[in-house]
Amino acid sequence: MAAGVTAIVCAFVLGERDLLRAGVLVLVLPLLSTVAVSRTRYRLACARRLAPGRLPVGHEARVDLRLENVSRLPSGLLMVEDQVPYTLGGRARFVLERIEPRGSRELGYRIRSDVRGRYRVGPLTVRLADPFGMVELVRSFSLSDRLTVTPAIVALPAGRLAGAWTGGGDSVARAVSAAGEDDVAPREYRHGDDLRRVHWRSTARYGELMVRREEQHWQSSGTLFFDTRRSAHWGDGPGGSFEQGVSVTASIGVHLGRTGMSLRYVTDAGEVLRAVSSFDGAFEGLLLDRLAVSDRSKNRTLTHGLAELRGTLGSGREGDGLVVAVFGALSAEEARAVAAARRGTATCVAVLVGAGAPEPGTGSAAANDPGLDPGSEARVACETAAGLLRAGGWRVVTVRSAAELPAAWAQAGRAKDFAGGTS
Repeated sequence: MAAGVTAIVCAFVLGERDLLRAGVLVLVLPLLSTVAVSRTRYRLACARRLAPGRLPVGHEARVDLRLENVSRLPSGLLMVEDQVPYTLGGRARFVLERIEPRGSRELGYRIRSDVRGRYRVGPLTVRLADPFGMVELVRSFSLSDRLTVTPAIVALPAGRLAGAWTGGGDSVARAVSAAGEDDVAPREYRHGDDLRRVHWRSTARYGELMVRREEQHWQSSGTLFFDTRRSAHWGDGPGGSFEQGVSVTASIGVHLGRTGMSLRYVTDAGEVLRAVSSFDGAFEGLLLDRLAVSDRSKNRTLTHGLAELRGTLGSGREGDGLVVAVFGALSAEEARAVAAARRGTATCVAVLVGAGAPEPGTGSAAANDPGLDPGSEARVACETAAGLLRAGGWRVVTVRSAAELPAAWAQAGRAKDFAGGTS
């Protein structure tokens, strides 16, 4: 418009009629483009499919978009941009030349994150422009999706921990094999019962048709504990002890859940997830969603978390079967408090993550000073805490990273290798 005004002024000064025509054209063209774009009545519909909606770190998810022109007019040049966090790979932009009336276009791209968390994908933004590129109009949809990036999970050896409680009692079938058929508790025959379950001795005794009771299966239960205190962990990023502890907790929780164990999740702040049956995979999803957004707490003590453990250990409730606790650094006083929390016959396993100080080059003063022994004090403190826990009847394994967990878990499964452990 400034160029048009300048051309018109120069046309009058120089007496050039052709320049006047050009100036008027240049002056009017932006105004006409503004009117044309503002009066655009495109009606667009958008649909998004995110698959999968939950994935571990380092894996890819695919986003499929479908943009449909539901108006009776063809669209002009469109620039489509899906709002994606930088952590997931940055912008997803596409240029569409034309969408015919009632037509549609399908777009797709991949996203990936190396950092756990919950991210928002969308909404979709559409930019309309005139053919000369002078005016741009932005329209945004309200539809968005959530992508949950869960911690990395390592596969653990199959099988149960030796000595761990595996049920709430024996089934009737097991009682029959131990005591004989005369001690079976029968019940009256009901319509639909299998005739092969008829107990003839009881039928003759009571004078009516009696059948053996259904075998009753009891479900194992336990508690998963995670120390999230900021003071208990060192380092930042994926190599830090907190991120490794999150991965260890997720791996153990998924492993125990897939064995059918009813678990609950407790942190230093107290109970987070109540006991959930894992036969349908409900606990696994809830735990991974919780750990995806887990952060270090400002708690300085384990008081609330240990109070939850003391309230269930030895009480016959859900947590009486198995306790697996994931810790960072523990002082001697804290280790004594944890050891004292074990009661009854429960099997308690402590996993100490980040045993010792960081390796050289990770940023600690001791690691970067050649005159100091990196991690010597931390290793001594870790060994002291492990000894106190073993003396209290806990099984203890130490790992520096989640990659070492499978071998340590196999070792924890052998009760005889741990002094003070239950058998």
